[in-house]
Amino acid sequence: MQRIVALDIGTVRIGVAVSDPLGMFAQGVAVLRADTDWMKELDKIVREYDLPKILVGMPRRTDGSEGPEAVRMREIAAEIKTYFNDLAVEFWDERFTTTIAQQALLEADVSRKDRKQKVDKIAAALLLQSYLDSGRG
Repeated sequence: MQRIVALDIGTVRIGVAVSDPLGMFAQGVAVLRADTDWMKELDKIVREYDLPKILVGMPRRTDGSEGPEAVRMREIAAEIKTYFNDLAVEFWDERFTTTIAQQALLEADVSRKDRKQKVDKIAAALLLQSYLDSGRG
């Protein structure tokens, strides 16, 4: 089975998660800085997992429609597709993943500093796990 690398792309940080070889579980593996050349860092992750599919979180409004952030995400996905021209790039609804991740970290009594460093990675893992649980992976 093909592994999947999921991205929860924000304006400051990008959470990265990867599926296990059987496509059953998601694990957060990195947080990349959006103000750096993060595609090069992502390239290292992609090489490690032998040409995976890339799943990009699509921000949607609560009614399911797409807003300005979705347009931005489609532009970034086009850049990803150009950079990784031999990989499939797919979108998946990311509604509430960051909120759920923040709540889980709060309930686990993780310090504010640690929450900030982990929330994007966990949001990416939630996004990917949702995708895997849907049977699409």
